[in-house]
Amino acid sequence: MCTAISYLSGDHYFGRNLDLEYSYGESVIVTPRAYRFRFRNGSVISKHYAMIGVGIVEDGYPLYYDAVNESGLCAAGLNFDGYAVYRGEDEGIAVFELIPWVLSQCETVEQAHRLLQRLSLKSEPFNEKYPVTALHFIFSDRHASITLESTESGIHIYDNPVGVLTNNPDFPYHMTHLSDYRGLSPCGRENTIAPDAPIPEYSRGMGGMGLPGDMSSASRFVRGAFLRAHTVCGEAEGERVGGFMRMLDCLSQVDGCVILSDGKRERTVYSSCCNTGKGIYYYRTYNNPRVNAVHMDERNKNCKELTVYPLLWDNDIKYIN
Repeated sequence: MCTAISYLSGDHYFGRNLDLEYSYGESVIVTPRAYRFRFRNGSVISKHYAMIGVGIVEDGYPLYYDAVNESGLCAAGLNFDGYAVYRGEDEGIAVFELIPWVLSQCETVEQAHRLLQRLSLKSEPFNEKYPVTALHFIFSDRHASITLESTESGIHIYDNPVGVLTNNPDFPYHMTHLSDYRGLSPCGRENTIAPDAPIPEYSRGMGGMGLPGDMSSASRFVRGAFLRAHTVCGEAEGERVGGFMRMLDCLSQVDGCVILSDGKRERTVYSSCCNTGKGIYYYRTYNNPRVNAVHMDERNKNCKELTVYPLLWDNDIKYIN
């Protein structure tokens, strides 16, 4: 289970929590402009926008979980188990190729939307080690977000005005579900139950009473929409990144609080926040809450090979005395 957010605070920031019961040893990967993408349908893209994101490299290929290109277009794939259906034929794009297929060619959500309208998404694994994953996707820039879902009824592209995505059910359900919480507010509430009676608020924060706090995807979607709408960050880059990470903290999975049917425990493997205009990818891992940063600079945009920065997993404590 995961949560992704697109957020505007002066600059545009995009990030996510990756919530899983395992890790493949992820890295920050920079794909340069001259990397040769060979897609499973036989097409090749040799010159394209550079991109940075988190994933794994297998057989020299970047398998991105989320990424942003040098034009500021972002994408993330999130678990969509039980809902995702892929019907593409040989000429289609495999699920693991979708993020680089879009980010290599498009600068904006508008361009991505046009490209995705002719998408055929097929169920083809990368190899025996990495089977097909049930995913839906969010694509964002500083102006808009869209959600892509491939289900039994076909491929659907939805405008995403709240800039948030979690997991199943489908996106229309989540947007309808928000109606149950449209009265939530960061401010106090007016006494409407008995206006003539002295009924004071006994605590701060009562305007948000009813905001769901459980770990389910439906509740995280509501919580994410509320946090994105009302979180205020400072003017400095560190304050903005810190504020974004605080939002993700409120949506994260703590080890031991979600136990699966096989006894495995889900937790937030990493949290990310990318300044999409500057190409700086910030991240934290579960045992290392320190914010680390990788900059997609001109050197690794223009080199010929992937640049890989393994995530830092171990706790890094600064001892004061």
